[in-house]
Amino acid sequence: MPTKKTEKYSKDFGKKEKVLNYACQTYQLSRPNKVGAVMALIRECQPKTITEWKKWYFNKAFTDGKNPIKITPEILLELGERLHEKITGVVIPEWQAAFAELSLQDCIDYIYNLTINRTYDGFIREKSVVNDGLSKHFPEVKFIESDIDLDHAGDIDYLGFVGKKAFGVQIKPITAKANFGNYSISERMRDNFIDFEKKYGGKVFIIFSLDGEIGNQEIIREIKTEIDRLKK
Repeated sequence: MPTKKTEKYSKDFGKKEKVLNYACQTYQLSRPNKVGAVMALIRECQPKTITEWKKWYFNKAFTDGKNPIKITPEILLELGERLHEKITGVVIPEWQAAFAELSLQDCIDYIYNLTINRTYDGFIREKSVVNDGLSKHFPEVKFIESDIDLDHAGDIDYLGFVGKKAFGVQIKPITAKANFGNYSISERMRDNFIDFEKKYGGKVFIIFSLDGEIGNQEIIREIKTEIDRLKK
């Protein structure tokens, strides 16, 4: 019996895909605050055809933020123009400079640093945020490291148990000069956080680490509110 072939509508960009994806992710041009919560929209729509989905999207899609903006074809065009501007004006010159300077030793050092040094730094940073930060603020909460499956599938580093329920914690490194107020989670992370809440009852909180300390201190109040809710 012949296998049914699923028709694909996605365009193949070939070798250009990597640079397009890199720049789009780096400058956050496909985040919900730019194009809306697309996965949530298409699940709500349940389209039978791409035409049905396209019509639904442009009727329903708004940017995710305090002041939502209706998304139009012109907005997607503008995002495409911004992507081209970033690639030609920033990404290509930066990469050309990097390619010209790259050596064999750089590659050897990078693999070693990524595997040993950065892994250790991240481990210590997470421990510090939890043991020296969260545990002192919330001594009644039992914090445990997530298992491997949950860490990879759900973007969760730690679980904070309040009785039989739990909230999740994701710890992200941030430099002192970074503007973490503009950070926006991906559609995948958003879906995983929803799945976590369904399973454990609690929300997921993203904590930005500044040298092992909690950079976004306002999150403490939000976690306290969540703990009070989980206790009820």
